[in-house]
Amino acid sequence: MTATALVCAVGGLLAPGTAYAAPAEPDPVPVSRLEEIRKEIETLYHKAEAATEAYNAAREKTREQSRKLDRIEKKTAAAKERMKLLRGQAGAMVRSHYRGSGMPDTLQLLLEGGSKDFLHDADTARKGRQAQAGLIASLENTRERLDTYAETADEEYRRLRAQQKKKAVAKKAVESRIEAAEELESRLQAEELERLRELEDEAAREAQAEWLDSGVLDEIDARASEEGKKAIAYATGQLGKDYEWGAEGPDTYDCSGLTSQAWAAAGRTIPRTSQEQWKRLPRIAIRDMRPGDLIIYHSDASHVGMYIGGGDIVHAPRPGRQITVTGAGSMRILGVVRPDERAGDRAGER
Repeated sequence: MTATALVCAVGGLLAPGTAYAAPAEPDPVPVSRLEEIRKEIETLYHKAEAATEAYNAAREKTREQSRKLDRIEKKTAAAKERMKLLRGQAGAMVRSHYRGSGMPDTLQLLLEGGSKDFLHDADTARKGRQAQAGLIASLENTRERLDTYAETADEEYRRLRAQQKKKAVAKKAVESRIEAAEELESRLQAEELERLRELEDEAAREAQAEWLDSGVLDEIDARASEEGKKAIAYATGQLGKDYEWGAEGPDTYDCSGLTSQAWAAAGRTIPRTSQEQWKRLPRIAIRDMRPGDLIIYHSDASHVGMYIGGGDIVHAPRPGRQITVTGAGSMRILGVVRPDERAGDRAGER
């Protein structure tokens, strides 16, 4: 009876002409909510970019300390070889001393040598004593150097481990914030994602228009240096390539990876991170800005782009985006730095 009832029930479900309700489509996200989502995503990517620059800084420190350790190890190896040589010489001197029955050099000369050779042999003995003293001093000096190298290596190893921990923490922060941003985006339909992108562009255009309305371009009238032209050529040659955090080319870049490599191509080594670029490169007033200069963004100096003239920058925006040209005022400007600044270029202003 149970089987019959089940068959009848299934047959009723499959009977011709039976109508079924289609799965309900989710209601579209209101524009106001999309704007909130845009700001949330922007905040998450900003935090991810700040963490990326912390990761880059820790990685650079790790590389620097690894190089220091390599140099210390080479010096230690050379000192050990010298210690081995000096110990061999000291052993030979001790054996020579015992072969002479342990008598002082001067007494041995009086017993064995004639008076006419005494002065010559006394000078030889004096030189021998000086050689002994020199050997002992060299042994002590080499031992002290080995101790110093050991202490320095221990300190550098501690710093290296600390930087490695910082790098790991920053890496986790980057990945978690990017994952959170991507999770927000994944909830949206294709049309909503397109609208989200439009809202991002609109916000950038509004910020750029406000920046231009300030009349800032009216005061900027400068040409790129030869090095600046090379840096711009490199940076614009990367247009369309994907952003990837921690990357510095040649296929993908993050923001400071692009600017540091562009200036390296122009023959200038500059700091790897946007924070260090802001700290260590000469700062320029916006009115003095010229193509090739770097514009640093946000209060934490977590983003950087290269000014290319006409109110625009080339930059690597964020994960999921490609290297592009956008308005220099589309983000909050912290300041401008000049990689190829030379002493005397702005002596009058100084």
